Amino acid sequence: MSGGFLAGVARRIITPPPEVELAGLGYYLQRTGESVRDDLTATALALDSPDGGAALFLALDLMYNDETFTRQTREMIHRETDIPHNCICVNFSHSHNAPTAGLILGGGEQNPAYLDRAARLAADAGIEAWKKRRSAKLKVGSSLLDGMIFNRTRPDGRVDPRVSVLRIDGREGEPLAIAVNFHSHCTAYMEADLRAISRDWPGDLVDSLEKTIPGVMALYLQGNCGDVNFLREYNGTSRRSEPARALTQASLAAYNSALPLEGAGISGLTRRVTLPTRRWTREEISREREEGLYRQKSGDTTGWLQGVAKVCVGQPERLPLRYGGSVEKAVAAVARFAVEWTDLILPSSESRAEVLNIEAQAIRIGNTWFAAHPSELFTTLGLEIRHRWHSDNLFLLGFSNGSIGYLPDDYDIARGSYAALQSPKFTGQFPFTPAAGPAMVEGLLDVLSSSGDP
Repeated sequence: MSGGFLAGVARRIITPPPEVELAGLGYYLQRTGESVRDDLTATALALDSPDGGAALFLALDLMYNDETFTRQTREMIHRETDIPHNCICVNFSHSHNAPTAGLILGGGEQNPAYLDRAARLAADAGIEAWKKRRSAKLKVGSSLLDGMIFNRTRPDGRVDPRVSVLRIDGREGEPLAIAVNFHSHCTAYMEADLRAISRDWPGDLVDSLEKTIPGVMALYLQGNCGDVNFLREYNGTSRRSEPARALTQASLAAYNSALPLEGAGISGLTRRVTLPTRRWTREEISREREEGLYRQKSGDTTGWLQGVAKVCVGQPERLPLRYGGSVEKAVAAVARFAVEWTDLILPSSESRAEVLNIEAQAIRIGNTWFAAHPSELFTTLGLEIRHRWHSDNLFLLGFSNGSIGYLPDDYDIARGSYAALQSPKFTGQFPFTPAAGPAMVEGLLDVLSSSGDP
């Protein structure tokens, strides 16, 4: 059964200094943290088994990961613990009131000095967790959080309401750790104060769980939330604490009903998966550049929502609110982005490969599996993985070990959405084809299958 495992947990504070930009929400906002609502953290859970294998999960309160950050963190941990690189999962919560490690052109500058420090602190947490591991009993459970999230890309679109929980107790049953996996953007607190550093609702969730279960250390592992938010009535309003309260109750229900994790051993595996993309056409690049240059020179805002700004953010009509209500400033920022994006893409638009190679990771702990990938995966694709996998004990982790932005489904690609057309611009990539989502699904199922049975 599950009594043969060892487990350890540890945490570091990774709150950035005031000069580091926060990520997302608009272009060239130079949005730095003027206050700290709550400290950002890196929390580590280390596991190993006498039957073989080890794994380490890192949960960081940052927006986008990238492979350089992951590689650096893995290497520091591996040198001190011998945990294989492919058994270390680095998951980001995707808070928009935090810095980014991944490229977001115009949407928050990467700060190399801060990211080096954050990687070092994350590695320190991982190393400490490994050194502190002790006999543990593992349980796994799930519950549903219905009625609080919605698909923001289509009416009555699908969501994944599953709350998955890994419960770790000490030898005598004393609480040690809880890892929670859910699927929604972090949007409850960002508009309440755009310059307040914050973990958003995952921070409230973690704090509440740790208060409710004395002695426990909680991790939030972000899932597949490319097209899912909590209902907008919670965003920045007096109700902004409700998502975390509801998710806390759902997590506690899963924690209290969790069953002993069966099987033995731990295994981890990573594989490269090829995702099809398409080149930007000359017409697309020229049209964007010409309009950007024209609006920069003239200041003309006529028809601004029909041109380069049409899908510049999820709700482009609200973009001026992030510039003090000024349409002129919003259009100037979007025009600047259009010019700088074409400067970035033009030199390699004809020569770079028309595919994107990414890392897919599977970690198996007894009869429980974790599938991790670097994208903001759309719900239809995530649910396809869940439907086709043979076990309910499946944690689906996005924003892990790298960053490729949104990976939309064929519906969203066909309608030319923000996720389909703008995301690959600010991440410096080609847009995905309708075959990319299925390729990710098959790649994750393949790596899960290869991770073995308990």
